Amino acid sequence: SGPSSTPGIYKEYFNTEKIREHYNYTKEGSESSPTTSRWVVSILIVVLCCFIVLENLLVLISVCRNKKFHSAMYIFIGNLAFSDLLAGLAFMANILLSGATTFNLTPVQWFVREGTAFATLAASVFSLLAIAIERHVAITKVKVYSSDKNCRMVLLIGACWVIAAAIGSLPIMGWNCMSDLRDCSTVLPLYSKRYILFVITIFTLILLAIVGLYSRIYCIVRSSHAEIATAQTLALLKTVTIVLGAFIVCWLPAFIILLMDASCPVRACRILYKANYFFAFATLNSAANPIIYTLRSKDMRREFLRVL
Repeated sequence: SGPSSTPGIYKEYFNTEKIREHYNYTKEGSESSPTTSRWVVSILIVVLCCFIVLENLLVLISVCRNKKFHSAMYIFIGNLAFSDLLAGLAFMANILLSGATTFNLTPVQWFVREGTAFATLAASVFSLLAIAIERHVAITKVKVYSSDKNCRMVLLIGACWVIAAAIGSLPIMGWNCMSDLRDCSTVLPLYSKRYILFVITIFTLILLAIVGLYSRIYCIVRSSHAEIATAQTLALLKTVTIVLGAFIVCWLPAFIILLMDASCPVRACRILYKANYFFAFATLNSAANPIIYTLRSKDMRREFLRVL
């Protein structure tokens, strides 16, 4: 049965009826009948996504144009802006391909739709970790050769995107619930609950590691000489700490919903049907970061105005 069953498994990935089967099992087909409030939320998210793309594009142009921003720290901020820009595009595509359109998708297309959103979220989390690692190394090793710094920067940014792409690709590569409806998520009906729990666990551990790194950095800066604890260093640290805080505030409700999704039996937690509202709130994070940079940095604000 082994060799003959393999083509059957891959056929399911191109069967549009499979989507309807999973939605009917987990959501009673609720995706096919959008309410007025859902339409309003969808339109607002699309408008917000357009704003996210434009403002993060502004950050990227500013970082590229101004030589002041060619230091490792600002390049990492540019990398975070790039992940936020892609997140805006991914969420927009997700909204435009949801609702009744969902049932016209094959499972492969559905996995691409959701996988890109997960990959951009992972890229944002790993970018925050990369910034924390860079700041820690810069503070603990004040004199670092530029070639080493560039190499470290390329490796960290490269690792961010490779790991993020790998996490987003796991369901399409086989870690899904196509062959076991009982293991299906309510929020994302083709995803395995175990996969969602795995992703949330990874993100939580990374965020705890980031908080630990920043706590250590602040301890080092406070107990160090004035040479290290310059006003600019402290201002930059405060900025990235605010960025981290904004990420946690915006994404915490969505993470809680996904944790409930992983633990609730099918159709037991009705709040899971309202998950879109929590993800809409989480989308605000990608819009918040450029605003934080603008409010916190005179140089960045000046460059934004120049570009505009």
